[in-house]
Amino acid sequence: MPGYAVAFQQVAIAGGMPLAIRALLNNQQYADPLGSAAAAGISPASWALFGLVWPSAQKLADLMQAWDLGTHRVLEIGCGLALASMVVHRRGGEVTASDRHPLAADFLRANLLLNHLPTMPYCTGNWETKNLALGRFDLIIGSDLLYEPDQNGQLAAFIERHAERAAEVLIIDPDRGNRVAFKRSMAMLGFGLTETRLLAPLHDGTAYRGRLLHYRRSAITRASSASA
Repeated sequence: MPGYAVAFQQVAIAGGMPLAIRALLNNQQYADPLGSAAAAGISPASWALFGLVWPSAQKLADLMQAWDLGTHRVLEIGCGLALASMVVHRRGGEVTASDRHPLAADFLRANLLLNHLPTMPYCTGNWETKNLALGRFDLIIGSDLLYEPDQNGQLAAFIERHAERAAEVLIIDPDRGNRVAFKRSMAMLGFGLTETRLLAPLHDGTAYRGRLLHYRRSAITRASSASA
């Protein structure tokens, strides 16, 4: 037994087929026998968060079903169960999922199998440390990332390390109070912002309130910021 309980569910995707998802049974699950999560800075209280289907993750998955991927290299940060990454992967996009939780890769492999999808790249993504193997991306996506006030500067710096000079960033945020500090950090890095309110309910009718933070930076803007 792995030390935690799981549940299986179908997650609806707007404009696409639903995803079969193996998730944690609830937010009371916890198992860290080797101390891997603790070493990554994950407390027992937040251990289960990666393994739940969150409303903002569903909104990001819906967005990725309709987004023009082009030839962009896509990175999902703080992916958790990686719903959005699997949607991009299913559409044939070049995507890498990343998370700091030691079990995120295992759950991703299980969910790819459940949905009859081939393997896809996954890389550890801890905002507090550098991972040169992760590389740089044209499009960086994430959902519900602004839940701790001290992470805003770390998150923006992580995005900067892994964004191409000309890049887009899409963050679905459920109106967290830490959004203001994050926006200030991103502006200092040369990213322009378009903010869109999201008020449509989830597929099961549950109310949702949040916003899409759509950042863009051109190569010219990046060069100007670097020389300033």
